[in-house]
Amino acid sequence: MESAEIRRRWLSFFEERGHTVVPSASLIADDPTLLLVPAGMVPFKPYFLGEVKPPFPRAASVQKCVRTPDIEEVGKTTRHGTFFQMCGNFSFGDYFKEGAIKLAWELLTSSVEHGGYGLAPEKLWITVYQDDDEAEAIWRDVVGVPAERIQRLGKKDNFWSMGVPGPCGPCSEINYDRGPEFGVEGGPAVNDERYVEIWNLVFMQYERGQGTGKDDFEILGDLPSKNIDTGLGLERLAMILQGVQNMYETDTLKVVIDKATELTGVAYGKTHDSDVSLRVVADHMRTSVMLIGDGVTPGNEGRGYVLRRIMRRAVRNMRLLGATGPVVKDLVDVVIDTMGEQYPELVTDRKRIETVALAEEAAFLKALKGGTNILDTAVTETKAAGGKVLPGDKAFLLHDTWGFPIDLTLEMAAEQGLSVDEAGFRRLMQEQRERAKADAKAKKTGHADMTAYRAIADSNGATEFTGYTNTEGETTVVGLLVNGVSSPAATEGDEVEVVLDRTPFYAEGGGQQADTGRIRLHSGAVIEVRDVQQPVPGVSVHKGSVQVGEVTVGSTAYATIDVRRRRAIARAHSATHLTHQALRDALGPTAAQAGSENSPGRFRFDFGSPNAVPGTVLTDVEQKINEVLARELDVHAEVMSIDEAKRQGAIAEFGEKYGERVRVVTIGDFSKELCGGTHVRNTSQLGLVKLLGESSIGSGVRRVEALVGVDAYNFLAKEHTVVAQLQELVKGRPEELPEKISAMLGKLKDAEKEIEKFRAEKVLQAAAGLVAGAKDVRGVALVTGQVPDGTSADDLRKLVLDVRGRIPGDRPAVVALFTTANGRPLTVIATNEAARERGLKAGELVRTAAKTLGGGGGGKPDVAQGGGQNPQAVGDAIDAVERMVGETA
Repeated sequence: MESAEIRRRWLSFFEERGHTVVPSASLIADDPTLLLVPAGMVPFKPYFLGEVKPPFPRAASVQKCVRTPDIEEVGKTTRHGTFFQMCGNFSFGDYFKEGAIKLAWELLTSSVEHGGYGLAPEKLWITVYQDDDEAEAIWRDVVGVPAERIQRLGKKDNFWSMGVPGPCGPCSEINYDRGPEFGVEGGPAVNDERYVEIWNLVFMQYERGQGTGKDDFEILGDLPSKNIDTGLGLERLAMILQGVQNMYETDTLKVVIDKATELTGVAYGKTHDSDVSLRVVADHMRTSVMLIGDGVTPGNEGRGYVLRRIMRRAVRNMRLLGATGPVVKDLVDVVIDTMGEQYPELVTDRKRIETVALAEEAAFLKALKGGTNILDTAVTETKAAGGKVLPGDKAFLLHDTWGFPIDLTLEMAAEQGLSVDEAGFRRLMQEQRERAKADAKAKKTGHADMTAYRAIADSNGATEFTGYTNTEGETTVVGLLVNGVSSPAATEGDEVEVVLDRTPFYAEGGGQQADTGRIRLHSGAVIEVRDVQQPVPGVSVHKGSVQVGEVTVGSTAYATIDVRRRRAIARAHSATHLTHQALRDALGPTAAQAGSENSPGRFRFDFGSPNAVPGTVLTDVEQKINEVLARELDVHAEVMSIDEAKRQGAIAEFGEKYGERVRVVTIGDFSKELCGGTHVRNTSQLGLVKLLGESSIGSGVRRVEALVGVDAYNFLAKEHTVVAQLQELVKGRPEELPEKISAMLGKLKDAEKEIEKFRAEKVLQAAAGLVAGAKDVRGVALVTGQVPDGTSADDLRKLVLDVRGRIPGDRPAVVALFTTANGRPLTVIATNEAARERGLKAGELVRTAAKTLGGGGGGKPDVAQGGGQNPQAVGDAIDAVERMVGETA
């Protein structure tokens, strides 16, 4: 049974039994404590935590998931992988243990002809929590599983929690016996290689307290509502139903391995090392495609770094297998062809996914070349110092900065006859992981800060937003926090967070900044609102300070936003939509939105593009936007189903989480996007849009910044003034300015070259005199001195090498010259071959001189450069060099 059919049967089975089918959420987690979605229940987390009331009593999903803690183990074993699909069914206060157990057994053991998976009942073993008599009784007496195939395990194995205070409960796992060829019998308690877990049923019935680890926490009591959260690994079930040894031989991964084999000529099963590489390529390329598909772009931090790391591991392993040219496009295409049946959006976005992936491959191949140069330098320095072990910090630098896996560094160092300080490298890696874990742990405690907001939400429900049609209106204070703590009242001068039952204030979101304004209570109290956020979905929290009087919960009030600010932001937001569409028209669908910020009178828009946008294209985009403004197109919004929005061709932002009902903003016949923000009513209200330019903010992501309305006019007015001043200076018409200014700059550059040539000649004229003044130090010709201040490092280096060249080659020579540039001392030291044979190395001499100058330096044995902070110490530095020459020679 193919993976797509396993997925289809799962959703169909539960839909027929009253479950709402929920599409997979994006891999970009809508949770500040997570980079990526690591489990099937994550999209339902707000329901389990009580933050939001579930819109359905039962649900089923097949959720895309990514986990990367054991990324180095991927490929080495056949059990580790970074991407997987988790089939889940959920109950929110509806059915509980018996319902979940009976549903699971029915789906697994029903025949294929009747919509089940057709597993033999005698192959299934059950584990339950050690104290869960109820679950064992249901399995034994209701379902009919023999008692000898039911095993009890402890808290570590069969008890679930989120790792923080909140819902928890015992779980029951269904395991499949793969047969004696996979090990000894005795059930999952004895051999989890033979008895593979395929489905975990979590019975959320308790509330856990503080604690650490999987089993070190207190159970505080029963939950008011009992819930069900189950998870079946699609890849594991596919392994069983397809009769293969491991997940890498299932349909969605084996085709990628086959393509890698085709590209490299290395067959799967040939050697252990090549099999590891092929598995890494298959897993990592599938994960990369799924991440890019959900809007992640390669970067140096966060989820962007996760993508960059796994893509580079895949490319690196293809090169280990013998690939010499680009390979990513072929691998991306086979993944899309395989996964596209389950996720059609991959097929739709094929070009964008390919563009991002190819750009990262090209960047890594370039980094591979640069990193190789760094490694060669490190090897040379290590050997020059008489060492045989490459320092761990060098290996870490290559890994962290250039993306070099440690095994690549080990292999390349070995080719140079060196080993690597792996212990030092591992220590630095561990320190980095511990920092990351500490950050993640600190973020998790954010749940505690939500308690007050959740309580207000539970009591009063969501805040009604009236701001689409009104800028002011009557309201009631339903929640009040002073210094982050719930309070019945606040007085003049207090910093407050106010929740209203209805509000015209827009809460920051979707790239649009929040409204500001005032809330006037009927008692006479006034609150100045500076910011509005939604810490809990649907609840708007107005942050500000009490200006006059006393604010109490339950008070009626009149809320008024800053209309001028709102209109300026609305103009910017509508201009963002126009810019998005104009860029897509110019560059194609790969120019998808990757972020935005809409402020009063200005906006920035991030979009996907592997290369810089040519100035001519940006000019055309700007012209097109302003032509649309002149067409006076109406702007209107409509709420519809997500499916209807997609049918109408509405553009959705990658990574955004949308519900079943969405708001679609349409600008005439030009633009249609999913958007919850505020907009103008007609494009003519924008007045003018001026694009200031575009730049790179990361691999494959560009940023356009622009001004709108009066701000755009003011910018152009200032530019006009500058142009007028330039006209006066160069005595030319506006269209002549580029040519005239270019000619002036050319003359200036020519003059600078002549001055530089004169300065260099003057410096080199001193060479003969310096040679004549050479001092004999134990048979070594030592030339030292201080040349005129302001001599450049390049000129000083030329002079030193010229002086060295004037001394006969058979006479040991050291040339050490100093200068002061921009208030800082600089030195260049050179030695000839005869001096180096006597142990005099320029790098060591420079370090001695630079230390005296209060700085540092280094270089090769024949020539080196250094500098410092103290120009008064040049004389002492010359003496230090002379002493070292005398001691060494």
